[in-house]
Amino acid sequence: MFNFLKSKTPQKTPADHAEDALYREVNEEIRAQQAYDFVRKHARILIAIAATAMIIVISVQLVKRYNAKTLLESAAAYESAVIMMESGNPRAAAEALSRTASRSSGGMADLSLFSAAKIDLQTGDTMGGIAKLEKLAKDGSTRDFRDIATLNLATLKAGDMTPKEFEQFTASLQTKRSPFYYTGLLLVAQKYIAADDTETARIWLDRITSDRDAPIGIAAQAEMLK
Repeated sequence: MFNFLKSKTPQKTPADHAEDALYREVNEEIRAQQAYDFVRKHARILIAIAATAMIIVISVQLVKRYNAKTLLESAAAYESAVIMMESGNPRAAAEALSRTASRSSGGMADLSLFSAAKIDLQTGDTMGGIAKLEKLAKDGSTRDFRDIATLNLATLKAGDMTPKEFEQFTASLQTKRSPFYYTGLLLVAQKYIAADDTETARIWLDRITSDRDAPIGIAAQAEMLK
């Protein structure tokens, strides 16, 4: 009887274990080192975020949401764009990625649009990159990509906002459902510090330092800023 019960117990496949490992690795990376580096480097972290996002999307979401034909077509289109980028033709790569975004759905569309925006920003087309990020922040299929877009827009537009406007702009990040929750809190605090409003900044920093779940790197920086 006990053997029968044991045989009915669901066992995780190697793919399940790999997926679990990816989630743990990506969450740790996003919440700790990448989040901390983003605050310090802003635009430079786009490449790292894109790489992490690619792991999430291709490894988890696409396999579940796409049939084999659509997955192959989308992956091939994305790979072609990457080859264009590596061969020194970023404009063609950005255009190809934009087409892939418009023809795809779900995570692949988000990944393609974000990658196209990244190329625009890297090649000096700031307005084009911002426009793509705004579309992704508003219409993206996945929360991770919507929040990534919002976070990048916040850093790009911070100079034109008051601290209160910046706080409102990043409101979607101010929930633990967002993988960039602590990063968002720290950015808002830094914005208030830049405006010499240390009293309000401390309120935001306290939300980080009093939270046991806060990543060590972000918590340490918040403590230094208090």
